[in-house]
Amino acid sequence: MNPASNYKNTHTITNAASGKTFTARADETVLAAALRQGIMLPYSCRNGTCASCKCALVSGSVEYPFNPPAALEESDLAEGRILACQAVATSDLEIEATEIEQVADIPVRVLPARVEQIDELTPDVRRLRLKLPKGKRMQFLAGQYMDILLPGGKRRAFSIASGPSQEDFIELHVRFVEGGGFTGHVFDGMQPGEILRLEGPLGMFFVRLGSPRPILMMGGGTGFAPLKAMVEDLIHAGDDRPITLYWGVRTEKDLYARGLIDEFAEQHPDFRFVPVLSEPEPDWTGRTGFVHSALLEDYPELSAFEIYMSGPPAMVHAARKEFLAHGGTEQHLHYDSFDFAPDVPPADVP
Repeated sequence: MNPASNYKNTHTITNAASGKTFTARADETVLAAALRQGIMLPYSCRNGTCASCKCALVSGSVEYPFNPPAALEESDLAEGRILACQAVATSDLEIEATEIEQVADIPVRVLPARVEQIDELTPDVRRLRLKLPKGKRMQFLAGQYMDILLPGGKRRAFSIASGPSQEDFIELHVRFVEGGGFTGHVFDGMQPGEILRLEGPLGMFFVRLGSPRPILMMGGGTGFAPLKAMVEDLIHAGDDRPITLYWGVRTEKDLYARGLIDEFAEQHPDFRFVPVLSEPEPDWTGRTGFVHSALLEDYPELSAFEIYMSGPPAMVHAARKEFLAHGGTEQHLHYDSFDFAPDVPPADVP
């Protein structure tokens, strides 16, 4: 496609929820166009699997040239919903989408960072401690993620596991992925002193410090990382709302932050931790099974809570459906879906 023609073949998109309008080029998604023009629509995975960017199409038409809208169910399609991260306008559009005002003024930056420390948390999870250049920092909200920029235009997304009050370092929890080039390097080859390029902050998964609601958190595997940052931020802010953290892993050895969680309980006046194992040893006396089922056993009515969940797409998808059926609302249900996804097309990167 001739790049010059992309600017001529534009469509106007109006968000009926806010009255704001923006234009989309022929080669960019609704989400990419909105972010490019400072309109902060919700998103997380950017590859069509998590549903964070789902919104209503009031009028107009779209197509999906990059990835199929895997997160849309038949009921969503029947109701005219689209995935903004994959939908490309083929006409002028009117959509109805939530806009996140809190992140609008936070700049997305590209920064170098030096690998300061590599720690083995479990046989398949490493903690990276990345030092930012002197006088430089990445402003972010607890729960957001960043991309590591790799050769050939590739990028890999990781939640920021450290809280915003930690200005000089960025902490990441990296799980080994079979066939993953970058994660393979982390586990076999990366050394302290290596320089990485980071882009962030990204995503709309962040802790709502202004909400008065009690908090339920649910993580699967390294989905604990952004929840860790959130708890640290809540403690730093002096927020004393009740927090209950559910962490689902396979075995007890995968609970790689038990000491830190004990510290949370000492520092926060109303913090509760519930580990849930899917493959427990015979001597395990705690909760077992699906982590979202354990949460619902304790809290069968969710209308009063602010809920945060992060982890594998299957967990997030199943939990979202169940939580909405038990009184949770889209407005107070926040999630981040961890997915080893296809490379994000350059046009879809803000």
